Amino acid sequence: MNKTAIITGASKGIGAATAIYFASKGYNVVINYNDSYQSAALLSRSLNEQGFKTIAIKANVANKLDAERLIKETADRFGGVDVLVNNAGVSHIDMITDTDEFDSDRIFDINLKGVYNCCRAVTPVMVNQKSGKIINISSMWGQVGASCEVAYSASKAGVIGLTKALAKELAPSGITVNAVAPGLIETSMNNDIPAEDLSEFVEEIPLGRMGSPNEIAAAVYFLASGEADYITGQVLGINGGYVM
Repeated sequence: MNKTAIITGASKGIGAATAIYFASKGYNVVINYNDSYQSAALLSRSLNEQGFKTIAIKANVANKLDAERLIKETADRFGGVDVLVNNAGVSHIDMITDTDEFDSDRIFDINLKGVYNCCRAVTPVMVNQKSGKIINISSMWGQVGASCEVAYSASKAGVIGLTKALAKELAPSGITVNAVAPGLIETSMNNDIPAEDLSEFVEEIPLGRMGSPNEIAAAVYFLASGEADYITGQVLGINGGYVM
């Protein structure tokens, strides 16, 4: 029987790459989206046409009831949840004094509360199974902070704290909880960065390039695999050496 993975925010970028990676490894994959219906539906249809088994489920993970429904629909459809990848996230670049409450609330609601909601909803399912893997997507800025991204950095630092605490709580039930902290990755999230600034940023990366979404997906898959059964509460930095 195939294992089942939920990827939140899976309509594009790192989430889509992760959905494709898990599907290619034989997983039933739930492609979660909120606003990006067309992208999610297209991805799901493309993977299904290739012989993989995926479904797209709309849910706003920042909403507790939506997160609970996402987990329930998945468990009802596939008989359980083996892997939860909390990838849904948003960014905002601005001085803290120019970041209004709407933007800061949105960042914390999706980036941190969304992770909390999904973890809380999936815990009873995984505890009942006595197994499960939770992988949370943080950021290198959650480790060291970024100027003009205070709310984003704080939300991603919160994800790391949540990961470590939940890892201790769920370990007796055979469930591992880890985080991946990507660096500069080639996704649409970086489209607002001016080309000159982006070029200067890349020059500061020891490996001299941006990372690819597929490289993040491969790391997430490793943490979800049996080879990572003795790894929990850890933060895997994938940033080309920018943060050491």
